[in-house]
Amino acid sequence: MKKVIIIGAGVAGLSAAIRLKTLGFDVEIYEKNEKVGGRMFSIEERGFKFDVGPTIVMMPDFYKEVFSFSGVNPDDYIKMVQVDPLNVIHFQDGTSVRVSSNLPKLMSELEQFGMKETDGYLAYLADVYERYAIVKETFLDKSYRKPREFFNPKTLHSVLKLRTLNSAYSSISKFVKDEKLRQILSFQTLYIGVSPFSGPSIYTIIPMIELLYGVWYIQGGMYQMAKAMERRFIEMGGKIRLNSPVDEILTLSGKVTGVLVNNKPIYSDIVLCNADFPWALNNLIKDDNIKGKYVPKKLDKMDYAASSFVIYLGLKKKYKTSVHAIRFAKNFKQNIDELDKDILPDDPSFYMYSPSQIDSSVAPDNKELIYVLVPVPNMKSGQFEWDFGMTESYKDKIIDLIEKIPGFEDIKANIEVLKIYTPKTYGYKFNLEHGATFGLKPTLLQSVYFRPQPKFKTIENLYFTGSSTHPGAGVPIVMAGAKLAVNEILKDHTTHE
Repeated sequence: MKKVIIIGAGVAGLSAAIRLKTLGFDVEIYEKNEKVGGRMFSIEERGFKFDVGPTIVMMPDFYKEVFSFSGVNPDDYIKMVQVDPLNVIHFQDGTSVRVSSNLPKLMSELEQFGMKETDGYLAYLADVYERYAIVKETFLDKSYRKPREFFNPKTLHSVLKLRTLNSAYSSISKFVKDEKLRQILSFQTLYIGVSPFSGPSIYTIIPMIELLYGVWYIQGGMYQMAKAMERRFIEMGGKIRLNSPVDEILTLSGKVTGVLVNNKPIYSDIVLCNADFPWALNNLIKDDNIKGKYVPKKLDKMDYAASSFVIYLGLKKKYKTSVHAIRFAKNFKQNIDELDKDILPDDPSFYMYSPSQIDSSVAPDNKELIYVLVPVPNMKSGQFEWDFGMTESYKDKIIDLIEKIPGFEDIKANIEVLKIYTPKTYGYKFNLEHGATFGLKPTLLQSVYFRPQPKFKTIENLYFTGSSTHPGAGVPIVMAGAKLAVNEILKDHTTHE
């Protein structure tokens, strides 16, 4: 039985671990933090249970499949309910739009913008669904070892059909003319840390997936998914070593031999790294001569996604809101352009998540939990220290903006618990290069074949998975990436006994 060491118990690491264990490998995970989950983390204080990172469940079949693959019923591990509306959008003029995946409800909201705009909105869904089918069949289930696997007539024809040279916003603008509708259909690219004004148009599949497949909620909060995968892996005989940061990936003659933990070598046949790819290359592989093209100079030149400033609020009273809500800046484009220019937004758009609207287990009785995520620049430029003064000042600014949303005028007076994660926190807590919450930015030249692949080319038996590795960021996508990594391991290790 071949031994696999997995570095990091994030979503992709846990998912891959379950798959590998099912396939007969001996699997051991080393995790730096005190509990599993990676960015799918949790904070608990005074009865409030905060999801730290991802909060939106899309494509629920991806979540369930890892349990089914291992031979159990997913419903015995996670309980999901569909969320409606998907989100409520708050604009600066005081208007709001409730976006629903329920067609009659959606039509009622859309027709307020006129029949022509409604027709354009529906035409957009049909157009992007066709492109999604291409992505799923051609790119999401495939990794690339050799150039010819990407540079061939069939694949390049699929690339042309995707019309990737357009930005997400310009692609949407061909279908709808109303600025509010354009914003409603474009902000979702921020889920993976890329601007809708510069990011490839293929990322318009995100709002399409929300609308056609729905948004779901895992009872108890998103962290229950991490706990469920941990439970399943341990049931299968897997081992997880918490509070055990890996110091180095050990190699000999171009071949991985294991890892170094607390100055002690732990040997294995295979290493699968779920630590963020750029951070791992800079910190865990000590010899630059065996990194291939990913030497420090190359990694420094790569583009990194935006980061996040997150406020976790435990409130003394109930508030009438939705599970998911968006507050748009007065000038959305300026706000997003500022992120790309390393300017801290003065009037930012932000996302609000309140699972206590439908789940009484995440907050004490008659109290509310609200998570507020503000996209901010990563720390690559070196101009943002996120010290105490800067953090407090920006926190006060965001809370002042929340109080301007109807129904939240007294939120400041009702704060019982307040926690903050800044880009700096994401950097040291989860080993993210430059504190970039979503890893490498999914630009055209950092996507698909051009993104780091699951199999590392210059070190034998070393593999990668996670947000900065193909196919990219987002919980369902990194789970797809874990599957790709496992498939790559199988190509090289067909016999495990």
